[in-house]
Amino acid sequence: MALFIMLGSLFGLMLIGFPVAFSFLSVNLLGAWLFMGGEAGIGQLVRNSVGSVTSFSLTPIPLFVMMGELLFHTGLAFRAISSIERVIARVPGQLSIVSVLGGTAFATLSGSTIANTAMMGSALLPEMLKRGYHPTVAMGPIMAVGGIAMLIPPSALAVMLGSLAGVSITGLLVGGIVPGLLMAIGFLGYVIIRSYMDKSNESEHQEEEEQLTRRQRWWPFFRDVVPLLGIFVAVVGSMLAGWASPTESAAIGALAAVLATLAYGVLTLKNLVRSLLETARISVIILFVLVASTAFSQQLSFSGATSGLLSVVSDYGLTPFWLVIGMLAIVLLMGCVIDQVSMMMITLPFFMPLANAAGIEPIWLGVMMLITMEMGLLTPPFGLLLMVMQSVAPASVRLPQIYASAVPFLLIEGVVLAFIFLLPWLATGLPGLIG
Repeated sequence: MALFIMLGSLFGLMLIGFPVAFSFLSVNLLGAWLFMGGEAGIGQLVRNSVGSVTSFSLTPIPLFVMMGELLFHTGLAFRAISSIERVIARVPGQLSIVSVLGGTAFATLSGSTIANTAMMGSALLPEMLKRGYHPTVAMGPIMAVGGIAMLIPPSALAVMLGSLAGVSITGLLVGGIVPGLLMAIGFLGYVIIRSYMDKSNESEHQEEEEQLTRRQRWWPFFRDVVPLLGIFVAVVGSMLAGWASPTESAAIGALAAVLATLAYGVLTLKNLVRSLLETARISVIILFVLVASTAFSQQLSFSGATSGLLSVVSDYGLTPFWLVIGMLAIVLLMGCVIDQVSMMMITLPFFMPLANAAGIEPIWLGVMMLITMEMGLLTPPFGLLLMVMQSVAPASVRLPQIYASAVPFLLIEGVVLAFIFLLPWLATGLPGLIG
């Protein structure tokens, strides 16, 4: 009954258009009043909420966000994309490759797959269609790169999942590296093969770009890209070597981003203030969501809803194999209609107790959930990234074309997910090496 009341109220509020975070807050207040003793329960809810956001393990979130905002508002990320395009000037489909590489950089730094799709779609898609790109290699990569960003650190979403699920944040961040690289290789391989099959695209542009000297092609890359890769190496390397915790490595990354903007001479008081204000805004939103989700999980536990669900599932005698498949299927379906944060808020309070009771490796499950959440956003007919792409694409692009452009990349993500499912060491191997 408790489970029915709380979930029914939650989905009812969401269906009438109430914001997700406020829907959770309302349900938490209702649960505290019904199951925790009225006014005394409300007081306990407040104390629990304060405790949920005073954890030191949440510090990497604003630091990772700050890295992205600094590189975005100072223009360094745009310079890196331009330099990557020069290096691959002789490769057919270069803008599709740039959309994979550059989109991954933007999504990793911004922490928002939806914002990344909107921005890259507005910036690159019109030029790609003008040069005669097939819609599949024009729109598909732009929508798909978010999957890489959610896996390869720095990833604020992975930190959030680890905090909500009680899983090692370091393990999740490091565990996503190999799956993320596999996904990137799959995307790039598909785009290159597809582009070579249609070499008529951008022929006149390639003739101009082939006139670039080796210095003109490579010098911008070493000037604008390699130093930014150093930030990634500093963040990941410090964790892999066991020299720094996630919080310390995030601080190293934020400091490296500040030093990079100073070294390039692009850090001004105006864009610094803008970056810090945007960091504060995004961080407050994330922390508010964490408060609501943590309190919701506590309400479910205190009311007996979680233990009741565990007993029902136990009666079916599901093996860990089928339990994981069921969890991933639920996440995939939910991804068609809601965002990643909302998915985590709704599912983790149920999934993690079930996973712990069944002895399922939490890092392995967490990495697969990240992949599945991104797949859900690309799943027709209501995947949110499909709708975002429709909003930024030219009017001549039809929704069936957007669906078709997402399918090859959705299949690639599915193959990577299958590899992680069948070979768990792909996700758990690197975390196991950390000293």
